[in-house]
Amino acid sequence: MTTPISLLIHGASGRMGQSLLGLLHERPSLQLVAATSRQPEALLLHEGEALAPSQLFAAPAFDLMIDFSLPEAFDGALAAALTRKAGFVSGTTGLSDEQRSALESASVHIPVLWSANFSLGVAVLADLVERAARALPGWDLDIVESHHIHKKDAPSGTAILLGEAAQRGGAEPHYASLRAGDIVGEHWLQFAGQGERVELAHRATRREIFARGALAVGEWLARQPAGGYTMRDWVASHSFAGA
Repeated sequence: MTTPISLLIHGASGRMGQSLLGLLHERPSLQLVAATSRQPEALLLHEGEALAPSQLFAAPAFDLMIDFSLPEAFDGALAAALTRKAGFVSGTTGLSDEQRSALESASVHIPVLWSANFSLGVAVLADLVERAARALPGWDLDIVESHHIHKKDAPSGTAILLGEAAQRGGAEPHYASLRAGDIVGEHWLQFAGQGERVELAHRATRREIFARGALAVGEWLARQPAGGYTMRDWVASHSFAGA
Protein backbone atom coordinates (compact mmCIF):
# COMPACT_ATOMS: atom_id res chain seq x y z
CA MET A 1 0.00 0.00 0.00
CA THR A 2 1.36 3.42 -0.98
CA THR A 3 2.27 5.71 1.92
CA PRO A 4 0.02 8.80 2.02
CA ILE A 5 1.58 12.12 1.06
CA SER A 6 1.09 14.78 3.72
CA LEU A 7 0.02 18.06 2.11
CA LEU A 8 0.07 21.72 3.07
CA ILE A 9 -1.97 24.14 0.96
CA HIS A 10 -0.60 27.68 1.03
CA GLY A 11 -3.12 30.35 0.07
CA ALA A 12 -6.18 28.26 0.92
CA SER A 13 -8.70 31.10 1.03
CA GLY A 14 -8.21 32.13 -2.61
CA ARG A 15 -10.20 30.76 -5.52
CA MET A 16 -7.58 28.15 -6.36
CA GLY A 17 -7.03 27.27 -2.73
CA GLN A 18 -10.73 26.68 -2.21
CA SER A 19 -10.86 24.51 -5.33
CA LEU A 20 -7.92 22.47 -4.07
CA LEU A 21 -9.68 21.85 -0.76
CA GLY A 22 -12.91 20.93 -2.53
CA LEU A 23 -11.23 18.36 -4.78
CA LEU A 24 -8.97 16.65 -2.26
CA HIS A 25 -11.44 13.77 -1.90
CA GLU A 26 -10.47 12.74 -5.45
CA ARG A 27 -6.88 12.11 -4.31
CA PRO A 28 -6.98 9.75 -1.31
CA SER A 29 -3.19 9.44 -1.40
CA LEU A 30 -2.95 13.13 -0.40
CA GLN A 31 -3.58 13.81 3.27
CA LEU A 32 -4.12 17.44 4.27
CA VAL A 33 -2.19 18.36 7.41
CA ALA A 34 -2.48 22.15 7.22
CA ALA A 35 -3.79 25.05 5.15
CA THR A 36 -2.76 28.69 5.42
CA SER A 37 -4.81 31.84 5.01
CA ARG A 38 -4.53 35.46 6.06
CA GLN A 39 -7.79 34.74 7.90
CA PRO A 40 -7.32 31.16 9.13
CA GLU A 41 -10.37 31.37 11.37
CA ALA A 42 -12.54 31.58 8.25
CA LEU A 43 -11.24 28.29 6.80
CA LEU A 44 -13.61 25.33 7.07
CA LEU A 45 -11.40 22.24 7.05
CA HIS A 46 -12.46 18.62 7.36
CA GLU A 47 -8.92 17.70 8.37
CA GLY A 48 -5.64 19.44 9.14
CA GLU A 49 -4.84 22.70 10.89
CA ALA A 50 -5.79 26.21 9.76
CA LEU A 51 -2.76 28.48 10.04
CA ALA A 52 -1.73 32.05 9.30
CA PRO A 53 1.22 32.40 6.87
CA SER A 54 3.37 33.54 9.80
CA GLN A 55 2.84 30.10 11.38
CA LEU A 56 4.25 28.14 8.44
CA PHE A 57 7.39 27.08 10.26
CA ALA A 58 5.26 25.69 13.11
CA ALA A 59 3.10 23.60 10.76
CA PRO A 60 2.89 19.83 11.19
CA ALA A 61 5.31 17.78 9.10
CA PHE A 62 4.45 17.74 5.38
CA ASP A 63 5.82 16.11 2.25
CA LEU A 64 4.32 18.52 -0.27
CA MET A 65 3.31 22.17 -0.38
CA ILE A 66 0.98 23.51 -3.06
CA ASP A 67 1.21 27.29 -3.22
CA PHE A 68 -1.33 29.58 -4.88
CA SER A 69 -0.76 32.83 -3.04
CA LEU A 70 0.74 36.25 -3.73
CA PRO A 71 4.32 37.26 -4.60
CA GLU A 72 4.78 38.80 -1.16
CA ALA A 73 3.94 35.46 0.49
CA PHE A 74 5.95 33.32 -1.91
CA ASP A 75 9.36 33.70 -0.23
CA GLY A 76 8.14 32.41 3.11
CA ALA A 77 6.37 29.48 1.47
CA LEU A 78 9.46 28.41 -0.46
CA ALA A 79 11.65 28.79 2.61
CA ALA A 80 9.30 26.60 4.66
CA ALA A 81 9.28 23.91 1.96
CA LEU A 82 13.09 23.99 1.88
CA THR A 83 13.31 23.70 5.66
CA ARG A 84 11.03 20.64 5.62
CA LYS A 85 12.67 19.14 2.50
CA ALA A 86 9.20 19.00 0.95
CA GLY A 87 8.15 19.08 -2.69
CA PHE A 88 6.98 22.51 -3.82
CA VAL A 89 4.31 23.15 -6.46
CA SER A 90 3.43 26.78 -7.19
CA GLY A 91 1.06 28.63 -9.45
CA THR A 92 1.67 32.04 -7.90
CA THR A 93 1.99 34.62 -10.66
CA GLY A 94 3.86 37.93 -10.80
CA LEU A 95 7.11 36.53 -9.42
CA SER A 96 10.22 38.70 -9.65
CA ASP A 97 13.46 37.62 -11.30
CA GLU A 98 14.92 37.17 -7.82
CA GLN A 99 12.09 34.86 -6.80
CA ARG A 100 12.49 32.78 -9.95
CA SER A 101 16.20 32.54 -9.20
CA ALA A 102 15.39 31.41 -5.64
CA LEU A 103 13.11 28.72 -7.05
CA GLU A 104 15.92 27.48 -9.28
CA SER A 105 18.33 27.43 -6.34
CA ALA A 106 15.81 25.50 -4.24
CA SER A 107 15.61 22.81 -6.92
CA VAL A 108 19.09 21.65 -5.91
CA HIS A 109 17.62 20.49 -2.61
CA ILE A 110 13.92 19.71 -3.24
CA PRO A 111 11.66 18.93 -6.22
CA VAL A 112 9.99 22.13 -7.45
CA LEU A 113 7.50 22.87 -10.20
CA TRP A 114 6.07 26.25 -11.15
CA SER A 115 3.49 26.70 -13.90
CA ALA A 116 1.07 29.38 -15.06
CA ASN A 117 -1.37 26.67 -16.20
CA PHE A 118 -2.05 23.36 -14.48
CA SER A 119 -4.57 21.99 -16.96
CA LEU A 120 -3.51 18.42 -17.72
CA GLY A 121 -5.16 18.71 -21.13
CA VAL A 122 -3.12 21.80 -22.00
CA ALA A 123 0.06 20.02 -20.88
CA VAL A 124 -0.68 17.16 -23.28
CA LEU A 125 -1.69 19.60 -26.03
CA ALA A 126 1.65 21.42 -25.74
CA ASP A 127 3.42 18.10 -26.25
CA LEU A 128 1.31 17.37 -29.34
CA VAL A 129 1.94 20.87 -30.73
CA GLU A 130 5.70 20.49 -30.41
CA ARG A 131 5.57 17.13 -32.19
CA ALA A 132 3.32 18.46 -34.96
CA ALA A 133 5.58 21.46 -35.53
CA ARG A 134 8.61 19.20 -35.82
CA ALA A 135 6.82 16.85 -38.22
CA LEU A 136 5.39 19.64 -40.41
CA PRO A 137 8.30 21.97 -41.22
CA GLY A 138 7.38 25.02 -43.24
CA TRP A 139 3.64 24.85 -42.46
CA ASP A 140 1.86 27.99 -41.29
CA LEU A 141 0.67 27.98 -37.67
CA ASP A 142 -2.09 30.13 -36.22
CA ILE A 143 -3.12 30.10 -32.56
CA VAL A 144 -6.55 31.55 -31.75
CA GLU A 145 -7.49 31.95 -28.08
CA SER A 146 -10.85 32.96 -26.60
CA HIS A 147 -11.56 34.07 -23.03
CA HIS A 148 -14.13 35.98 -21.00
CA ILE A 149 -14.53 39.71 -21.47
CA HIS A 150 -12.71 40.57 -18.24
CA LYS A 151 -9.38 39.00 -19.24
CA LYS A 152 -6.89 41.78 -19.91
CA ASP A 153 -3.77 40.12 -21.31
CA ALA A 154 -3.67 39.07 -24.95
CA PRO A 155 -2.48 36.69 -26.19
CA SER A 156 -3.15 34.58 -23.12
CA GLY A 157 -0.36 33.00 -21.13
CA THR A 158 -1.56 29.60 -22.29
CA ALA A 159 -1.44 30.68 -25.94
CA ILE A 160 2.14 31.84 -25.42
CA LEU A 161 2.96 28.53 -23.70
CA LEU A 162 1.60 26.65 -26.74
CA GLY A 163 3.48 28.98 -29.06
CA GLU A 164 6.73 28.28 -27.22
CA ALA A 165 6.08 24.55 -27.64
CA ALA A 166 5.63 25.15 -31.38
CA GLN A 167 8.87 27.12 -31.53
CA ARG A 168 10.75 24.25 -29.92
CA GLY A 169 9.49 22.18 -32.85
CA GLY A 170 10.64 24.79 -35.38
CA ALA A 171 7.36 26.61 -36.14
CA GLU A 172 6.69 30.34 -35.90
CA PRO A 173 3.16 30.93 -34.52
CA HIS A 174 0.80 33.81 -35.29
CA TYR A 175 -1.68 34.79 -32.55
CA ALA A 176 -5.26 36.05 -32.51
CA SER A 177 -7.33 36.82 -29.39
CA LEU A 178 -11.08 36.98 -28.77
CA ARG A 179 -12.83 38.28 -25.63
CA ALA A 180 -16.50 37.42 -25.25
CA GLY A 181 -19.04 36.49 -22.58
CA ASP A 182 -17.92 34.14 -19.83
CA ILE A 183 -15.66 31.82 -21.84
CA VAL A 184 -13.36 30.02 -19.40
CA GLY A 185 -10.68 29.39 -22.02
CA GLU A 186 -10.44 27.99 -25.54
CA HIS A 187 -7.30 27.50 -27.63
CA TRP A 188 -7.45 26.44 -31.26
CA LEU A 189 -4.36 25.80 -33.39
CA GLN A 190 -4.17 25.33 -37.14
CA PHE A 191 -1.19 23.99 -39.07
CA ALA A 192 -1.81 24.81 -42.73
CA GLY A 193 0.12 23.30 -45.61
CA GLN A 194 -0.49 22.98 -49.34
CA GLY A 195 -3.95 21.44 -49.77
CA GLU A 196 -4.36 20.26 -46.17
CA ARG A 197 -4.69 21.44 -42.59
CA VAL A 198 -4.17 19.93 -39.14
CA GLU A 199 -6.21 21.35 -36.25
CA LEU A 200 -5.66 20.93 -32.51
CA ALA A 201 -7.83 22.42 -29.78
CA HIS A 202 -8.45 22.57 -26.04
CA ARG A 203 -11.60 23.90 -24.41
CA ALA A 204 -11.90 24.49 -20.68
CA THR A 205 -15.48 24.40 -19.41
CA ARG A 206 -14.76 24.50 -15.66
CA ARG A 207 -12.14 26.40 -13.70
CA GLU A 208 -11.57 23.53 -11.30
CA ILE A 209 -9.54 21.72 -13.96
CA PHE A 210 -6.56 23.82 -12.89
CA ALA A 211 -6.85 22.74 -9.24
CA ARG A 212 -7.42 19.12 -10.27
CA GLY A 213 -4.25 19.30 -12.37
CA ALA A 214 -2.22 20.85 -9.55
CA LEU A 215 -3.22 18.01 -7.22
CA ALA A 216 -2.30 15.38 -9.81
CA VAL A 217 1.04 17.00 -10.54
CA GLY A 218 1.72 17.52 -6.83
CA GLU A 219 1.13 13.86 -6.06
CA TRP A 220 3.61 12.96 -8.80
CA LEU A 221 6.18 15.61 -7.82
CA ALA A 222 6.29 14.56 -4.17
CA ARG A 223 7.74 11.22 -5.27
CA GLN A 224 10.48 12.73 -7.46
CA PRO A 225 14.08 13.49 -6.48
CA ALA A 226 15.27 17.07 -6.06
CA GLY A 227 15.21 19.09 -9.27
CA GLY A 228 13.36 21.68 -11.30
CA TYR A 229 10.35 20.19 -13.13
CA THR A 230 7.79 21.41 -15.64
CA MET A 231 4.41 20.23 -16.89
CA ARG A 232 6.33 18.74 -19.84
CA ASP A 233 8.07 16.42 -17.39
CA TRP A 234 4.72 15.30 -16.01
CA VAL A 235 3.54 14.49 -19.55
CA ALA A 236 6.76 12.64 -20.35
CA SER A 237 6.38 10.50 -17.24
CA HIS A 238 3.13 9.00 -18.51
CA SER A 239 2.87 6.23 -21.06
CA PHE A 240 0.74 8.24 -23.46
CA ALA A 241 3.70 10.58 -24.03
CA GLY A 242 5.35 7.86 -26.08
CA ALA A 243 8.79 8.10 -27.60
